[in-house]
Amino acid sequence: MNLTVKVWRQKNSKSEGKMVSYNVKDVSPDMSFLEMFDVLNEDLISKGDEPIAFDHDCREGICGMCSMYINGRAHGPKTGITTCQLHMRSFKDGDTIVVEPWRASAFPVVKDLVVDRGAFDRIINAGGFVSVNTGGVPDANAIPISKIDADAAFDAATCIGCGACVASCKNASASLFVAAKITQLALLPQGQVERAARVEKMVAQMEAEGFGACTNTGACSVECPKEISQDTIATMNREYYAAKASSKNV
Repeated sequence: MNLTVKVWRQKNSKSEGKMVSYNVKDVSPDMSFLEMFDVLNEDLISKGDEPIAFDHDCREGICGMCSMYINGRAHGPKTGITTCQLHMRSFKDGDTIVVEPWRASAFPVVKDLVVDRGAFDRIINAGGFVSVNTGGVPDANAIPISKIDADAAFDAATCIGCGACVASCKNASASLFVAAKITQLALLPQGQVERAARVEKMVAQMEAEGFGACTNTGACSVECPKEISQDTIATMNREYYAAKASSKNV
């Protein structure tokens, strides 16, 4: 396939960016989207041009680094996958593909398609963990947990922190990400001791980072590569209101 790829180019966080068009030839339908970018970058380097900066690591849909906004959708036209799992057979010969970074004030552009997602790390540092001393590792079946709770906690824990929920939301809300982390620990016995403090601190940090409010449009769940349910947001809201009713933490 021969394609036209329009890519956001921005030297650094302080410079102005712009869309730049590139022609990419002889693209195999079996290439992943990132492999297509590798080919494009090799061509740019051979011409003495600056390659396009983009985040990537595992290329297996696990790490969440491949954050690209493709033709108006986070991670591209397919649902339930990350950019690295998107293959070029999803496009047609002669297509024009527009690629941008995540657009959110809390995710400032570092260079080209790379954004700083440190805001997510700071939210986790605020309370998304279990800090109490739980002793040695117990046997898997030593602590009774209902299958319903175990399954729900596992589903929430599949969040990879890619930021697609923020990029897809018209308000740039991080509610789905924060809710997934809160739900995961709220359902497990190990998370009960810090349950109230956790939700207060994480929500407070989310607001301090400048993410927008959730208005339940559902775009986050639709574009989430792990298809995390909006039910987690309802859980977060219940946890937050319950914690605030007797708050001494934040």
